[in-house]
Amino acid sequence: MSNQDIPPSTQKPAPTLASRGIQPRFGELVQSSRKLVMNRLAEQLTGVFAQVDDTLFECAEKAENNQVQTLFFDSMREIRKQRSLIERSYHQKISQNFSDFLDGKLKPVPSTAELDAEQLALVQNEEYEESLLITTMVNQVKSRCAQQLFALEQRLVLLSNGQQLGEENNPFGPQMIALAFRQALAPSPFPLRIKAILYSLFDKHVMLSLDTIYSALNQRLVDAGVLPNLKYSAQRVANPERPSRTENTPDAREELPADSNPQATASPSTNATHRSAPAQPLDLDGPPPSNPLALLQGLTALLGEHRQRNIDAPLLGGTRSIASYAPRDATSTYSASDLLDALNHMQRQAADELAQRLQHPQQVEGLKADLQRQLETSSQHPGQQKLADQEADVIDLVGMLFDFVLDDTCLNDSYKSLLSHLHTPYLKVALQDKALFTQHKHPARRLLNSMAQAGVLYGGETNEPALLAKMQWVVERVVGAVSGDQSLFEALLEQFDEYTATLKHKVELREHRAVEAAKGRDKLLGARQQAVNVIARSLNQRQTPGIIRSFLKLTWADVLVFVLLRHGENSREWQRACEVAEQLAWSGTPLDESGRQQLQGLRVALLDDLRKGLQLLGGYHDDGIRRLLQDLVACQYAAQAKQPQLADTFAPQLPPSTLGAMLGEDAMLASLAPRESGLSARAQTFAQELMQIQFGTWFEFLTDNQPHLLKLSWFSPTTRNYMFVDHSGQRAAIKPLTLLATEMEQGLARIVPPESDAPLVDRALNAIYRALQRFSGHTSKPTNPR
Repeated sequence: MSNQDIPPSTQKPAPTLASRGIQPRFGELVQSSRKLVMNRLAEQLTGVFAQVDDTLFECAEKAENNQVQTLFFDSMREIRKQRSLIERSYHQKISQNFSDFLDGKLKPVPSTAELDAEQLALVQNEEYEESLLITTMVNQVKSRCAQQLFALEQRLVLLSNGQQLGEENNPFGPQMIALAFRQALAPSPFPLRIKAILYSLFDKHVMLSLDTIYSALNQRLVDAGVLPNLKYSAQRVANPERPSRTENTPDAREELPADSNPQATASPSTNATHRSAPAQPLDLDGPPPSNPLALLQGLTALLGEHRQRNIDAPLLGGTRSIASYAPRDATSTYSASDLLDALNHMQRQAADELAQRLQHPQQVEGLKADLQRQLETSSQHPGQQKLADQEADVIDLVGMLFDFVLDDTCLNDSYKSLLSHLHTPYLKVALQDKALFTQHKHPARRLLNSMAQAGVLYGGETNEPALLAKMQWVVERVVGAVSGDQSLFEALLEQFDEYTATLKHKVELREHRAVEAAKGRDKLLGARQQAVNVIARSLNQRQTPGIIRSFLKLTWADVLVFVLLRHGENSREWQRACEVAEQLAWSGTPLDESGRQQLQGLRVALLDDLRKGLQLLGGYHDDGIRRLLQDLVACQYAAQAKQPQLADTFAPQLPPSTLGAMLGEDAMLASLAPRESGLSARAQTFAQELMQIQFGTWFEFLTDNQPHLLKLSWFSPTTRNYMFVDHSGQRAAIKPLTLLATEMEQGLARIVPPESDAPLVDRALNAIYRALQRFSGHTSKPTNPR
């Protein structure tokens, strides 16, 4: 440890690591552990301040009066000014705590729960409420991370040369981390209302992420040989705040082996999240809670109500609760080991038959029935046992999660079938670690989300063969690994994300090329539209012979495009090319004597410019140009002689428009699309909405009653055309603004809601919550779970 990490003291120093003679062994480990924790906490605290402005702004919009609204806006500015001081103080306190711990000087801090009545009387109301906020956050982490904290404390004891370490003086424990934030906020004059918001964001970004820090730190210590074979005791100390033992909880004397990841081997009951009352009463009639822990509590409460109302009623997806499969007169519950043994047997059997099963979806109802049969077969008391409520909750939640997968309209059937075979291993993970439901960064949850997202983004109707093969490989590894260790999911997630990063790059490259090509075509279309407008103006209200009209529309329009693209609309060349179109159209109409003399003076220059334009196109030989010009001159003479029948006899075979053939259907879009003036009021509303739409927005189009998804990749402000690409990044459609608005009005196109972009597990849990609300009578509003 470096000198600057040791605080100066005038008293006799406590024995340090260096003086104890174990610095050579642990010095580098201490520094790397400090760095790991400090870097992670710094990253998470950045997330807190990154969301402060948005949160306070939302609060200001909902403020009950102007005075409160001003408070939020003023606090927004004040927090920006105080941010660097708060961050510095917070990090210094965490670092100082660790240094004091290593020097044996770290003192435990009493929690609010330990204050007696006399002390409470001395505490100001706001301070007491602030203490309760801290206590709530800390207790949730203690309950959720009991095993990880136990392992960490035992290993830190070794670093401190056997000095006893309790929950309240663990330098990286939730109590110390939360109090460091409180002390960092103390000098700032924030009222309790603002501090409560900051604590809420701190809980969301820091406290809810401590699981990953503790797992990483334990792994770092295990790799260094610090208690690699540590055993976990299910009941460490008597603590009234901790859940009491149930009939399924191992006895205090029973110890379960723990590897570098204690969660991987703990029993479901031991590691289950304690159903303590939430900080605020649950509103089961409201929307799904944004707090993951509150969401899980609400889900379990709704599941309990659902079972009490009708145990045989179907859940989301149509599958019954696992509790309905058990004998109705069962009096005892299966043990955690019975349940895990049954699931391991099912997983091994699935792994043996996986190659034959992968092409077909694995139905949730069949899995529940298989699990019940396996439990009955292995039971020493057949017909007399059932699952405990906690285990039934987890089994039903995971079942509804995979029913959601099988019914997800965002996924192609091939990907649904693949993902459905992860049901059993993910059920084991959820039983061992409920953080699967509450932690967005849980590796198993991230892996499932990542594969589902890849299927949505890059699968589509094309069924990317390489992606399917990669996902099949991942599924085979997960099903084949009976242990279900988190490190497996972390390794598979890393490999799968590397693959999808390459796939994403390919898709983005295709899309970039499609956009660049569309920009080029659009520039050409814009120039052609200008040329068409010039020709239309020159022919407007003029009865010109057919040869001149056809020549201007089919040939001279292309000349105008080339001149415009080469020289620009402010050039002399463009102005002259437009004059040629006007003069040629004029020359085919009957003129008076003055007009005929004017035409005679213009004819030589006009024919010369026509010849140059035809040579510019490159599709005419000299003989062809000469004959065409001769026909045009003859037509002019016939028109001036007032012999329109003779003028119409000149009809040479003009070649088709080169640019028209090059642009294909794109050249017809402007003529086929409805005019804006003809749009209905509703279509005009859609058009206004489309003008504000962001690139990357997904649309669903109906073609022959078959839906398919396309992504808006580019919009042309010139032609007002929208270009869409498919999941592979290839151009799939060009839609003029008015046509797209009309299709939306007719129900043939719609914008895919943004929530469809949310991770699969998030969408599933919210959909499950809403469905359980309806089933339990908590909401009368029919909502679409998708």
